[in-house]
This record gives sequence, C-alpha cells and structure tokens, in this order.
Amino acid sequence: MSVVVRSFEAGSNLKLISKTSKAVAKSTPDSAYVCVGDTIDTEEPEFLKGHGTALVDGRLLATLCGVVQRIDKLIYVQPVKSRYTPEVGDVVVGRVTEIAGKRWKVDLNSRQEAGLLISAVNLPGGVQRRRNAVDELNMRSMFREGDLISAEVQGKNQDGGIQLHTRSVKFGKLSGGQLVVVQPKLVRKQRFHFTTLQGLDVDVIAGLNGLIWVSPHIPRGEDGAPLQQQQQAAAPAAAEQQQPSTVAAAAGGNPAAIAAAAAAAGGPSKQQREAVVRVAGAIRALAALMLQVYPDSIVEAYTASIEAGVAVSDMSERRFLEVLAQREVARRRREAVHAADG
Repeated sequence: MSVVVRSFEAGSNLKLISKTSKAVAKSTPDSAYVCVGDTIDTEEPEFLKGHGTALVDGRLLATLCGVVQRIDKLIYVQPVKSRYTPEVGDVVVGRVTEIAGKRWKVDLNSRQEAGLLISAVNLPGGVQRRRNAVDELNMRSMFREGDLISAEVQGKNQDGGIQLHTRSVKFGKLSGGQLVVVQPKLVRKQRFHFTTLQGLDVDVIAGLNGLIWVSPHIPRGEDGAPLQQQQQAAAPAAAEQQQPSTVAAAAGGNPAAIAAAAAAAGGPSKQQREAVVRVAGAIRALAALMLQVYPDSIVEAYTASIEAGVAVSDMSERRFLEVLAQREVARRRREAVHAADG
C-alpha cells in the first residue's frame, strides 16, 4: 500500500484567494471581502461605523475578516466564520445527541442545541394520531443518538432555543451518503434546498446551518415523498406480495428506509458512488476558497475537476484550487461585462 505525504503551507488558501481576487475589478461597491486591518472604502463623507469596524486616523478599518455590508449610511463587516443563526423556515441538517423526555436534542452547529418534539415527527407508516406513552418508549426506533436527520426550523424560543419539525415526508433520517461541513454563511439561501444535480444522479440537501448531505439520487414524487413509498400507499392490499425493499421503504417513511432498501438490492452503482464523492470534494473545494455553495456552483466545480483530469483525492490540492479560482475570476468578469452592456 502506497502512502502519499503532502506538505502543508499555513494560510495558502488565503494567499490564493487574495492573489486571484486582485484580477477582478470590484463590480459591486456595496460588498467586498476584507481581513483584519484592511481599509474599507467609505465613498461618502458621512457614514456610521458598525460591527467589525474601527475608525483609525480618519480611515475606516476592518477589525475582523468577513464581507463588508452597507445599509444606507451604516457600514459593518459580516464575519464569514460564525455560528449558525436560525430563522423560521430554514432547512437544516443535524445530528441527534440525546433523547430526553418527549424530545430529541439535535446539534445544528448553532449556539444552542435544537429540540425535536415527538409530536413534530411523522410516525412510522405515516399514521395520523395523537402520540402516547408507547410512542415515547419507542422513540429510539425512529431516531437514535448519533443519527443524522434533515428537518425544518419551526420556531425560536425567547431564550434562543430552536424547535424543529420533520412532518413533511421529505424530512427524516439520513443514511447512505456523505456529510460535508462548511461555514453557514457560504450556503446560499434558495427556494429549494433539496436538489438533484442535473446529469449527475446525485441528491444534495444544503442545510443552511452549514451541514450539506450528498447521496445517490432517490426518485421522488411531486410532494417530495419517495416514489416507492407512494406506490406502496396506493396499493396497501398488495403490500405482502411486494419486494422487501419496497416494504422497508414504506415502513420507514423517510429517505433512510429507501437507502436501506437500495443497500439490500446491491446498493448504488460504482458511477453513482464516484459521483457522490466527487460532488463532496467539489463542495469542500468551494469552501476552501470561501465561494458560495449552491447547485450551479457545485456543478461548475464538479465539471472543472473532470475537465482538468483531477482525481477525487487531489481536489483539495492547490493545483485544482487555482483552476477553480481562475474559473471564478473568468465568470465574474463575464458578469461584469454583461452588467456594463446591460
């Protein structure tokens, strides 16, 4: 077995970002990346200094690394590296840490652990009824400590606590994929956070808390439910005659059951597994360059790695990061030219 030893250069990604960003003219005056000590362009004689800024010798300096934001006359720096701040309706991915009382405690990479009440989950088989003492005793049959789940933020308490729910059929336990952790600020908020990358047969759940789940594609219906589950619900009388994988999927009522059924049937193909690993590598490369993560940028980074002939194990190396940074420079130049022409 061969072992590859790679050298480590501290701050190399930061130097690469600084080097390539100088080649792009600042197209939007209201935002720019800054580091500690950088001068922030005020452009107007009257302004209000906000969080992350300091006035020194008549110059407005950044006191932390992040993105400059402007609201009227207020100028502040929004840090890139920060804890997740939840908002109602956010799609998140978290890990169950504890079962206490009638709830699961979930780590969302936020300041406090979130709570998922047993009344806020779907019962096995999609049964609609009030939860009872038996359901409380069987809580570990749904989610155990260490399980990864997808959920939606239902509400926030006055003390900062977070309440989750998984009532929709698209939420639930996650398995058979790969978890990628990035800074929450890098995940772009979109209308849909459950996406299938076109042409790659890979599903991505982009949690706004910075946890991104990448897995082989699971066919779903318009309501987000797996198609195998819908077929089972449409023909309950034939449940016993169906394949074991279909019955397992319907019993779970979430993507984990579908993944278990796929594993029983031989699992995803080699091409799917390679695509999942390469997509995860593309997301890590984008995060290393502090670039926003969303479906189009993931596909662009994936395509760049294929065209450059980069192996999956080398997608975090400086050679590929330089290629990805140059493509980002070219893309921003095209956008700047298009904006000028428009």
